[in-house]
Amino acid sequence: MEFINEEKIEKVLNNPLNADPGYQLEVLEKSRSLQGLTIEETAALLNITDPEIEQVLFESALEVKEKIYGNRIVLFAPLYLTNHCVNNCLYCAFRKDNKALKRVTLSIKDVQSETFALLKQGHKRILLVCGEHPKEANLNFIGEVINTIYSTKIQKGEIRRINVNSAPMSVEDFRTLKSFGIGTYQSFQETYHFDTYTRMHPSGPKKDYAYRLYTMDRAMEAGIDDVGMGVLFGLYDYRWEILALLQHVEHLENRFNVGPHTISVPRLEPALNAPAAMNPPYAINDLEFKKLVAILRLAVPYTGIILSTRERPEMRRELIQLGVSQISAGSKTSPGGYGKQGCDDEPELDQFQVSDHRPLDEVIRDICQLGFMPSFCTACYRKGRTGEDFMHLAKPGDIKKICSPNALSSFKEYLLDFASNETKRVGLEAIERDLKNEPDGVQKTARKLMERVDQGERDVYF
Repeated sequence: MEFINEEKIEKVLNNPLNADPGYQLEVLEKSRSLQGLTIEETAALLNITDPEIEQVLFESALEVKEKIYGNRIVLFAPLYLTNHCVNNCLYCAFRKDNKALKRVTLSIKDVQSETFALLKQGHKRILLVCGEHPKEANLNFIGEVINTIYSTKIQKGEIRRINVNSAPMSVEDFRTLKSFGIGTYQSFQETYHFDTYTRMHPSGPKKDYAYRLYTMDRAMEAGIDDVGMGVLFGLYDYRWEILALLQHVEHLENRFNVGPHTISVPRLEPALNAPAAMNPPYAINDLEFKKLVAILRLAVPYTGIILSTRERPEMRRELIQLGVSQISAGSKTSPGGYGKQGCDDEPELDQFQVSDHRPLDEVIRDICQLGFMPSFCTACYRKGRTGEDFMHLAKPGDIKKICSPNALSSFKEYLLDFASNETKRVGLEAIERDLKNEPDGVQKTARKLMERVDQGERDVYF
């Protein structure tokens, strides 16, 4: 636990300088340089109360996001392998003691069906959510599932990147997981506050705070250099959690010279027989949530910020304009949810309550109308632009020179193969709008890639 310094966090949070509007504006000015922020500087932004300075915060977050990534929004869907679990987390419907939950583990045939359903929507990127159960989600089975997903194809669709959210593993097991051809490995600490963590995890392997805290170290030692972190906001004071998260980021950068590829920002939502989810100990209102997302964008500018369908469509629209760069769409939080038409009527299968039920096509149309560019690109991982190589491109904002044309070509592919007529119309207009705003070199590259897509090629990128 040595890199989570609770005493330092408390001291930084209580610094009177945090409330100084002049200092807050100085920090915001610095943030635009893409250097990131110290925990002391971040604490000042967490104490902004002046509406005018809040507006500067929000504008700065969008500016920084566009300097790094442009206006693209990456899309994915979670695929739940099982809701069996040996842990007893008080915020999760999958917890061991929830007798009302209907337990399901997908068979390989079920995995194929779920993959087909996602492919027919147009998805190219999946987050495989494995849970923690030694029998229902063992490593050999996970490998078979990953191979099944990658090998399941339709005429004009395939899954090109599988990110994995699974229980913490040993270094040796992480090496095996890497050999399956995964993208980013994702695991959340949930809360960095030790006493809160202990209360929220009364039994099961997840009760071991330190073992979970060092999950990313073991993954990186095993050669997985793209990792995704997150906090479940609402379990403890969000200001404290953000500073602890930044200590974790600093630890990874100091030890491996690589920070998190993504940071997720889930907020507690109701879940069946999960007491902490039904009555969040530190509920976060919408304004606080918007501020914490914007602050994370400024504090760790190179990271991808992931937003799930926990949030309402209206809130997702606002957060996309405050620094979010990846979103799930058309999501189901139960194993087998995509292949069943009536799954929304089966809350006894879900991990938590989803608030955005829109299909992928509608979400994509909405993104375009907001002035952003949907992306299904998976090129970086497949070209080896991961870990330090990715950081060298992302930190100065050079990654968007690669991401922009790849995003446009992958989106053109979606429009031709899967979009409704209205979404296709809106999407093609968005492509032309974006091309006009790109430098000549990016325009030229993007048009060449899209010409190949128009001629029938698929999965073109550079």
